[in-house]
Amino acid sequence: MLYLIASVLTSSSVSIFMRISEKHVKNNFAMFMANYFVCAAIAASFLLTSGKTVAPGMPGMTFAILLGAFGGLLYLSAFILLKFNIGKNGVMLSSVFMKLGVLVPTLMAIIIFREAPTYLQIIGMAIAVAAIVVIYFDPGSDGNGLSSKKSKASLLFLLALLLLSGLVESLANIYNKLGNESLKDLYMVCVFSSAMLISLVFVLIKRQPICFADIAFGILIGIPNYFSTRFLLKALETVPAFVTYPVYNIGAIILIGIAGILIFKEKASTRKYIGFAMIIAALILLNV
Repeated sequence: MLYLIASVLTSSSVSIFMRISEKHVKNNFAMFMANYFVCAAIAASFLLTSGKTVAPGMPGMTFAILLGAFGGLLYLSAFILLKFNIGKNGVMLSSVFMKLGVLVPTLMAIIIFREAPTYLQIIGMAIAVAAIVVIYFDPGSDGNGLSSKKSKASLLFLLALLLLSGLVESLANIYNKLGNESLKDLYMVCVFSSAMLISLVFVLIKRQPICFADIAFGILIGIPNYFSTRFLLKALETVPAFVTYPVYNIGAIILIGIAGILIFKEKASTRKYIGFAMIIAALILLNV
């Protein structure tokens, strides 16, 4: 459980640093490139100092490399799709569908990996999903409610965001169940190296100037970003995935919400307070 708590703390730190960077960073892809470079470097250091033998042809090596490369692509693709949906469908709808992506790894853990939740944990998962909707979806805030008429294309893009966000979160459990434990550090090197290289391609294509803040915030974000993934993998070794993923997501929501109120002076609506109370109840049920 300590690894799960650590993963929530580091994951929340990434979002908080991202929020702080908004006024300083000019080239987002340069920031992400620096972020993934730091992640890849830390992962490589763990690989080299782990004492584990990594040699060509080891069982599971091809799987670790391919899943890692695919994971890097998914990481950036989810970010690009989120930005697109915010512009097309509004931030409220986009946030709802992105957070509801937690359903993908949770259901995958139950259906594919045969993890069996208790009735109370099932109720906890339902409350967690409902809490996300309560917090992020307010039809009166910007007119973009789920009940408003949307084109088929818009709905498809939103569903794609839900699926892609869920797939990104599913990778850790997929590797934990199917991958070679001794190659976990290699897998993480491949994930972050792939994302770094794809970010570099975008930097070269866009040809935007790179300033000090872009690199500095990339480094600042990269450290907790790496450890959030590492701690999540460690948590999945001892905590069932149908508990890990909801706690990982809604725990981060609580901390980010508190930071928004205390640090960024954001106003908390009654809906958010109700949502936070629902999240606390869900966390209790998920850990019964």
